[in-house]
Amino acid sequence: MAATFDQLIIGITIASFAVFQFLFHFGSSWLSAIISLGFRSLGKEQKIEWNSRVASTVHALLAGVFGLYIFCFDYAVNADPVWGDATLVRINVAITAGYLISDLQLILWYWKIIGDVYFIMHHVAVLYAYYYVLSQGLLPYFANFRLLAEFSTPCVNQRWFFEVLGYSKSSKLNIINGLTMTIMFFLVRIAVMPVYYNQMVSTFGTEGFNRIGRGPQCVWIICSVSLDILNIMWMVKIARGCYKVFYFHRKIKINSQDKVKLQ
Repeated sequence: MAATFDQLIIGITIASFAVFQFLFHFGSSWLSAIISLGFRSLGKEQKIEWNSRVASTVHALLAGVFGLYIFCFDYAVNADPVWGDATLVRINVAITAGYLISDLQLILWYWKIIGDVYFIMHHVAVLYAYYYVLSQGLLPYFANFRLLAEFSTPCVNQRWFFEVLGYSKSSKLNIINGLTMTIMFFLVRIAVMPVYYNQMVSTFGTEGFNRIGRGPQCVWIICSVSLDILNIMWMVKIARGCYKVFYFHRKIKINSQDKVKLQ
């Protein structure tokens, strides 16, 4: 059963890689040309990043919704966060692994356009951490919990879409998206930290925690803390950006009202 399931996980990872490659090279361009008239007028380099972000958004929604279902209804994982039945979590992580490998390949191939050392480091670190989930089924609750953070990704990508399409930062759509992005980022990456670390600390010293070994323990704790330090830094930047947009919009509104009074 284990060997068959391992073959299934490998198959899902390969299939995920193929799907996201297809989406980048063909599906995104076809669909974007229908949905957004502005897509056709973009330059080659902008279309490459556009297609990359479309793939990112599709993965984020898929992994996020699947992860939320597991979080709410997979009682085995919630009952034993360290060694619970990781079947559904491994499937979700395999989908994510396929996407990350696909994105790594695209980043390296189009390095001059979308190359980013941070993303290389991030993808490699995440793949290394998820190796333990895929190979041994360790820490399914915590692996799935991290995937819920993907719910903030679509708004981040949408911000770039609006920018490249020429939307003003003070436009209603941009403001709504910026506010939504700030709220979602806070909810799924910052506000959940106490829940995550409370659950983590509660496993320390237990038989299940000791059984996973020193290596996975160190990878789990170091990766979690490092990622959340970055999340806090990003949250500060996003909050500042959101404040600037609202301040700029309010300033324009006040100036417009003053001009009307003067007339």
